[in-house]
Amino acid sequence: MNIALIGYGKMGHAIEAVALKRGHKVVLKITSSNKNELNADMLREVDVAIEFTRPDAALEHTLICINAGVPVVCGTTGWNNDLAIAKEAAVALNGAFLQASNFSVGVNIFFEVNKLLARLMNGHGEYKVAVEETHHTQKKDAPSGTAITIAEQIADNMDGFDGWALAADATNGQLPITAHRVENVPGTHVVTYSSTIDELQLTHTAHNRDGFAQGAVLAAEFLVGRKGVFTMKDVLGIL
Repeated sequence: MNIALIGYGKMGHAIEAVALKRGHKVVLKITSSNKNELNADMLREVDVAIEFTRPDAALEHTLICINAGVPVVCGTTGWNNDLAIAKEAAVALNGAFLQASNFSVGVNIFFEVNKLLARLMNGHGEYKVAVEETHHTQKKDAPSGTAITIAEQIADNMDGFDGWALAADATNGQLPITAHRVENVPGTHVVTYSSTIDELQLTHTAHNRDGFAQGAVLAAEFLVGRKGVFTMKDVLGIL
């Protein structure tokens, strides 16, 4: 398949390497210096676009692709308030859209374990739950989209939570998330249930970007030829 990479930073390079290894072609690379080339004419030979840029640009990029009839796999996080617009456009224009806070196969399995663990811990009020994430200093949003997904899953499966907040600002009913930015850390997420008796932790540690890149390419392969709005659960066949 012919791929357009929208965003050609470290993730874009990693995705390109995986795509080429799997026999695909990258026929368009969009960066800040040639963003005017993201248009219907340039997308004419593109089978699918993979978007990893900035929260303030993701919606515009997505809508350009959907309007051009190109399926979009989006890994940009931090634009949750506008996601509904992209999804509605994909449905209205008979397009295809898949956005994920994390494309790693391991993280998506982590998500399922996280929901199960939250259900099992519900009602055990002696345990205090918190989410902690650590990423490289170039990451533009904090907390990470993955940490937000983790926190929302816990809040949906445990009584007593009405949302999340950064730990320094969390009030009663808000699940605290602590975000760290450290050089050369691809991504670590930890859920901790702590009591005076013991402590239980669920951890995912990424060693490099390869898992994210591979998942994004798998999502692109899945999306070609389909219509609608999808998630990584669809790609991985998770019920």
